[in-house]
Order: sequence, then C-alpha cells, then structure tokens
Amino acid sequence: MNDASTDRTRDIAVQSGALVVDVNVRHIAAARNAGARATSGELLFFVDADTVISSNVVRRALDELRAGVVGGGATVHFDGPMPWHFRPGVRLTVLASTSLRVAFGCFIFCTRAAFDAVGGFDETLYASEEVAFSRALKRHGRFVILRETVSTSGRKLRAHSAWEMFRAMMHAGMQMMGLARGRRGLDTWYGDRRRDPSA
Repeated sequence: MNDASTDRTRDIAVQSGALVVDVNVRHIAAARNAGARATSGELLFFVDADTVISSNVVRRALDELRAGVVGGGATVHFDGPMPWHFRPGVRLTVLASTSLRVAFGCFIFCTRAAFDAVGGFDETLYASEEVAFSRALKRHGRFVILRETVSTSGRKLRAHSAWEMFRAMMHAGMQMMGLARGRRGLDTWYGDRRRDPSA
C-alpha cells in the first residue's frame, strides 16, 4: 500500500518487484482494508513500512494459521535508543500485548475468512484500529501473539515528548470508546513527519 507517501517509497517498492496499490486516504484502517481488497490470497499479513520481519516469524505465523488460529501478532522490539522516560511504558505495553493477546499495528496476520467475517479494520477509528481488530478476531476464533520478535521503528518515541505521546494515547482511547472521531489529537500518526533525533 502506498498511502499518499511523499518520498521515494513507491519507486523503491516498484523497483524491488512489489505490486503497489496507491490510495490517498491518510487513514490507517482504510489503507489496510484497501490492501486486503486488492489481494486474492487466503492468508493476509499487514506489515508497516518501518517494520522488519524475519523468515522465522513468517514461518511461525504460517504454522499457527495452519493449526487453526484465525490471526495474531508478534512480540515487538523498538529499534534504536529509547528515551529513558518511555522505557517502562514500552516494557509494560509489550507485556500487555502478550498477556491480553492484542497485536501491535506494525505486524498483524490473519486468514481472509476471519478478516471478512469481522469486516476488516474499523474505519471509524483513526488510531487503535489494531486493538479493535484483535478483539474482533478473538471473538471469531483463536488469536495468538508469537514469541518471535519483529523490529519496528522507535522514531516516534524519540521525536515526540512524553506529553505528546500521552495526549495521543488519550485521544486514541477516546476513539475506542466512541467519544472522538477523525485525526484531531493524533498528530503522532497524522502530523508532519519529524526528524529522528538519533539519526
């Protein structure tokens, strides 16, 4: 999926042999749903552009799908140096993801049958759509979080203050409760891209 990127993402993907589906929605849930609609496979993997997955993660996910799970995610590692004030929260979030079986948005897999059964990602949400999707899939069948790890960018944590991240999480929670809609308060995801201070 190429959702309104302004860099060379599309060109690089095409040069690497990828089939690129262009959308211009600036909406994470809608972009993921558009990607699923553009495919014909029976298994779906959603991987963010700033996330690296290994062949071992793919093999383990396929093993679980063949064993009958409807979907899942993986343990997540954030790359690069982590600001000290985010470290406890990151550890707690990773632990909660595993214990509550809620996937991080950077890597989610499922069967097409389960995806269709739950109606895909909730397009009324502009954040926390992976939480709602995980919950919906769990109501449909067995959902797992792999012990294997994927690596995703920690840039947002390095480029935003603790207050900015807290405010974004609060707005995402309000959306989950039906108290907010749209991108307001979600600049962490939808605002201008900030330079990674560690780069």
